Amino acid sequence: MQTYRNPVIPGFHPDPSVCRAGEDYYLVTSSFEYFPGVPLFHSKDLVNWRQIGHCLTRPGQLDLVDVPSSCGIYAPTIRIHNGTFYMTTTNVTKGGNFIVHTDDPRGEWSDPIWVDHPGIDPDLFFDEDGTVYFTSSANGGIFQSRIDLKTGKRLSELKLLWEGTGGQYPEAPHLYRIGEWYYLLIAEGGTEYGHMATIARSKRPDGPFESCPHNPILTHRSRRNSIQSTGHADFVQASDGSWWTVFLGVRPASYPNKHHLGRETFLAPVTWTEDGWPIVGDNGTASETMPAGSLPLQPAAAPSARDGFDDSALAPQWNFLRSPDPDNWSLAERESCLTLHGSPATLNDAGSPAFVGRRQQHFHCRASALLTFAPQRDGEEAGITVYMNQKFHYEIAVTRIAGERKIICRRRIGSMWKVENEAPWSADSVVLTVKADKEQYAFGFSGSVDAGEPFWFGRGECSMLSTELAGGFTGVLIAMYATGNGIRSATPAHFDWFEYEGLAEEHIQA
Repeated sequence: MQTYRNPVIPGFHPDPSVCRAGEDYYLVTSSFEYFPGVPLFHSKDLVNWRQIGHCLTRPGQLDLVDVPSSCGIYAPTIRIHNGTFYMTTTNVTKGGNFIVHTDDPRGEWSDPIWVDHPGIDPDLFFDEDGTVYFTSSANGGIFQSRIDLKTGKRLSELKLLWEGTGGQYPEAPHLYRIGEWYYLLIAEGGTEYGHMATIARSKRPDGPFESCPHNPILTHRSRRNSIQSTGHADFVQASDGSWWTVFLGVRPASYPNKHHLGRETFLAPVTWTEDGWPIVGDNGTASETMPAGSLPLQPAAAPSARDGFDDSALAPQWNFLRSPDPDNWSLAERESCLTLHGSPATLNDAGSPAFVGRRQQHFHCRASALLTFAPQRDGEEAGITVYMNQKFHYEIAVTRIAGERKIICRRRIGSMWKVENEAPWSADSVVLTVKADKEQYAFGFSGSVDAGEPFWFGRGECSMLSTELAGGFTGVLIAMYATGNGIRSATPAHFDWFEYEGLAEEHIQA
């Protein structure tokens, strides 16, 4: 029997939504304060996913200037109708709900069509008669209206469809027509350890809806399972007729439960009872190893661990923090190099520092970068950060203090800020390294690529960057950054390469 491993998209990839176009599957997730917005993935088998881009790649589509942490872009929905792909989401800080569309999901998506409908977690449903229904979570319930797809204007009053089964925060609605029934799938319980997915059905798209007798159809609340907080699901029918659901969950790394990788994307099969109600996974639960059923598994080659910045554009896994200033970064200034110009903004600010990062996707991992940087003024700084938000992050960096060039290891935990270690450094180039296991990060440096194991310089607990401590809805990113600490840096920071790889389970030695 073939099996697959959960999560199918590890790391900070919450609120998944999926659609099928022939033999191809496309999936989107939330992105919050990171730019570009709404990561876009492709798969042939629902298990092996490859990021092919983002839906929101232009400032005209996405304004994240000065947005607070865990604001910006919330849960998206992706659908295909008459050959056109549609993605709807919410910029909770600037503008509300909108829709973008494209004929080619690998290309550019349209400018936003703003929708005159309140709430978050929007869903698009195209009925057989051509009516377009827009559904969202608002004011403690699930509300729906009919809309004009071209203008975003409402064609009907808002209608309350369902308030769920009694769990807090009914949200994440998705509407489907399956056989003679319209099914309304939602999340309840909050995106925490009481999270769950529930469902109701009706003979009409606008209700009234009756609740499934075995709700919740997905939850891990009060269960001893390595996966927790399961919910916010979306259904898809495979080309062979089988049904599946993608959903979010977390993998706590310690007890009491703490998770720092963020909410991740999981997959489970869906079967149906004789009277037409769905059963998710193993009676509403899922495991890290699941039977693949009839899925035509097509394992893909692992991406290269090293990015040498040889292309004219950044690879899809890279992210900026909020709306990027084009003067802060370049791939052309120095050949085969990412150049960052430190802005006045620091990692402690709700601004847009010179920051290019990727999600941490493995508990056990190693990330390294070759940095060439010769700071000329006090306060100029560049390095690697392990970043949850502006109040919770670690970094190892090269900086200038009182006229002397130094390597520092620093921790920011809430209101507590400490340079853990510092040492003089005279060379212009250095290899900076972060190594992680489930419990801690280790930070090291070496003078050359061939220097062997780094000199380990500092440590930090993973739990200090967990959602339970740091708050919010995101997960850890590992990023290259530069800052002038209050003024614009005069010295560019050149990153010749960045390398990230998951490791076999091993513990960092104390």
